[in-house]
Amino acid sequence: MSDELTPGASPGAGSAGTGGIGRRTVLCGMGAVGAAALAGCASGGGEKSVEDLRGREIAKVADIPVGGGKVYGEDKVVVTQPAQGEFKAFTAVCPHQGCSVDKVQNGLIRCPCHGSEFKAEDGSVQKGPAQTPLKEYPVQVKGDGIVVT
Repeated sequence: MSDELTPGASPGAGSAGTGGIGRRTVLCGMGAVGAAALAGCASGGGEKSVEDLRGREIAKVADIPVGGGKVYGEDKVVVTQPAQGEFKAFTAVCPHQGCSVDKVQNGLIRCPCHGSEFKAEDGSVQKGPAQTPLKEYPVQVKGDGIVVT
């Protein structure tokens, strides 16, 4: 198939002037579909930087159970309490393909997209396909809140 127009054919028509779709049109369409699929897997974009969150209260102490945690989708963070009074915060964006983790259960932070699991105590990979740990944010308790430092 040629990308040149056949006399009497309109742009995007097949090389024989049959009114078919041209190769460029198909390839461009395939590229747009692929980009949309990748964007959908990211579930709303990338993780927040420490600078984005520094000084912000991201959770209330009372909301984080000992041995568990809670995902805060708006800030894209997950806050855990591995031991009484010890709080950790990690990005809620899975490093595998950018999906958001959705829960903390049995000491593990779980990603629903491809089954990756991370330890709630340090964000390390417990089960792949993720290869790298969740990025940790430094936090401290201030009053009844957990604040990124």
